[in-house]
Amino acid sequence: MAFYERDVDTMIDTDTLQARIRELGVEITKDYQGKDLTLVGIMKGSVFFLTDLAKAIDLPLTFELMGVSSYHGGTETTGEVRITHDLTKPLHGKHVLVVEDIIDTGLTMKFLLENLGARHPASVKVCTLLEKPSRAKVKVAIDYKGFVIEDRFVVGYGLDWGEKYRNLPFIGVMKAD
Repeated sequence: MAFYERDVDTMIDTDTLQARIRELGVEITKDYQGKDLTLVGIMKGSVFFLTDLAKAIDLPLTFELMGVSSYHGGTETTGEVRITHDLTKPLHGKHVLVVEDIIDTGLTMKFLLENLGARHPASVKVCTLLEKPSRAKVKVAIDYKGFVIEDRFVVGYGLDWGEKYRNLPFIGVMKAD
């Protein structure tokens, strides 16, 4: 028995996940032809998605990592967003695609978009693997979306529960949810 089987049920299996990421890569490749694209991955959760998405985009690109937190160790957002790790390069004049694991309340993404916009990029768009619209507190434009999911606590493929389960190759739901 795998370590997670007693705790986690599969919501989106590995094959479905990877197929959708390849589709997003094709769409992004088409939309950014001839442009200088920088992916900004939001740590830690988006790292798996960022890596696979970057491989699916057929363009020369750069990427940066940014740490932002609104959970501070719990399973519910505090609503207070803070930068825990900032970018290492300027974004001025670049086309930026923010790569996020999940958007639920929208508060973190709203904060991020305002912060990144102040850095004067040529454009800023959003790509998220998962969206939970039932939890939205503010509306944010999502340009590229992997999956819309119900309001369940999900783990795997970068998403964690107490920093664990990130390494699952699929999106799962905690059985206690």
